[in-house]
Amino acid sequence: MPPTLASLVHHSALRLTVRAGEDGLDVPVRWAHVSELADPVPYMEGGELLLITALKLDAADPEAMRRYVKRLAGAGVVGLGFAVGVNYDDIPDALVEAARQEGLPLLEVPRRTPFLAISKAVSAAIAADQYRAVTAGFAAQRELTRQALTDGPEGLLGALAAQVDGWAALYDASGAVVATAPEWAGRRAARLTADVQRLRERPAPASSVVGGAESSEHPENADRVELHSLGTSRRPRSALAVGTAAALGTAERYAVHSAIALLTLTTERSSSLHEAEQRIDAAVLRMLLAGEPDHARTVAGDLYGGLLDAPFRMIVAESASASAARAHAGPHARVPATRTRPSAAALAAADTDGDPLDALAEVVESAAARSGESVLVVPEGERLVVLATDGGAAVTACVEYATALETGRPAPEPMAGGDEEGLVVGLSAPSGPIAASAAYKQAEQALSVARRRGRACVEHEHLAAGSVLPLLADDAVRAFADGLLRALRDHDATGRGDLVASLRAWLSRHGQWDAAAADLGVHRHTLRYRMRRVEEILGRSLDDPDVRMELWLALKATSTD
Repeated sequence: MPPTLASLVHHSALRLTVRAGEDGLDVPVRWAHVSELADPVPYMEGGELLLITALKLDAADPEAMRRYVKRLAGAGVVGLGFAVGVNYDDIPDALVEAARQEGLPLLEVPRRTPFLAISKAVSAAIAADQYRAVTAGFAAQRELTRQALTDGPEGLLGALAAQVDGWAALYDASGAVVATAPEWAGRRAARLTADVQRLRERPAPASSVVGGAESSEHPENADRVELHSLGTSRRPRSALAVGTAAALGTAERYAVHSAIALLTLTTERSSSLHEAEQRIDAAVLRMLLAGEPDHARTVAGDLYGGLLDAPFRMIVAESASASAARAHAGPHARVPATRTRPSAAALAAADTDGDPLDALAEVVESAAARSGESVLVVPEGERLVVLATDGGAAVTACVEYATALETGRPAPEPMAGGDEEGLVVGLSAPSGPIAASAAYKQAEQALSVARRRGRACVEHEHLAAGSVLPLLADDAVRAFADGLLRALRDHDATGRGDLVASLRAWLSRHGQWDAAAADLGVHRHTLRYRMRRVEEILGRSLDDPDVRMELWLALKATSTD
């Protein structure tokens, strides 16, 4: 610990005597300073032991001493050393009384003790304290590194909590708690989610202090908590919280800084490793889509855990602008891939703000990491393909995220507060490695429907459970229907019959003449005549089931006309 007035008093070589302010001897001394100015306060920073001989002071004047001592105490001077036998044979009573009233420690310095000896003692004690702090910091760094290598971030947090005699917590990009040490600190750490989210809005590196003595009315929040952003990108991807009963000392500060560096190394992968993982992800996906699940498992190894052995969902997402361009070009047109997902190096230097696909990838990966799931994320030009466990946190986070953007609710981190362009997402039904290609097609189909309907997210399962009729609300389908039925409508416009209504009634009754004729209020022979006219005008046989199907869909597509 730093030197105190008490340690100086107990220094046998200095022979100091306490004349006033005995209760303030435990205050740390930042420096020992000599000044004979009548008002040295403008040159004080606080924490000094001021040494004087009263060369320019009327130390016997009670009023002058009260003003002098009061100003020293107000400036944060921790003690006053008075050399006797120089200008005064003893410390004047006026100065002793003024120091006693202000509670300022007053030390008598004998003539044979030079001020330089006191300054050297303070300097040596400060240097020794700093050396102890640095040594302890290096020891803490070694221990934290060992824990990080053997037990990962959880072990590192445990070692850090022991070093600072408090608790520590790690948060992901959304502000959710990933790990705490000790375990009882989880509830305290969870209360800081909003503070972590606010910290994330500031450029990295960023830090803040919350809680402390000002929270004494809430004892559970009385900890002094330091929050530090982690990561090398402009917008941090995780955060560290350190809770203690008091402000950190030098040794504890070294430990915290070491933990920040180590956690950054463990949470931020190198660009080469990230790019290698992306290549493996893409290769595994290509093998699955090519119908080679065994080869995909061999390449993946343990990288994805049991992802390839359990039912999974295939997710295909694209930005709203890409979807609009694709819809405008037509369902079978290829939209040029004018964008490629940034490399890890680029992501380290830039934020995901403005890029909905990168933000979605971060949401999915963060949710999977919190729940211990494996997830495969592959960028494909203007698209993002995700393979995630069915019913898992990653799929849920994807759906909730897209839904939040669609409904206009505040989107969850990391997109909150950003000006994003939106997403279109399609999800397959639950599938397995053997049917990965079919799952990909299902996700594409769901994406196409979402694009056509102006939805942010559509699941393939919901398509099968719904109706095909909403799919007919397409300009191309309506144009086809109008063209198919135009000749019949032109015939009816001349007043020579009601072929369109008769056709609709006949098809709705599955070709039953009597039932359809009754619905129309005509004789069945009249209806037979009208259906022959339909065949003659269209040049197609109603005995062909494909013709009947096309006519029925055309009638349904134009039913609102």
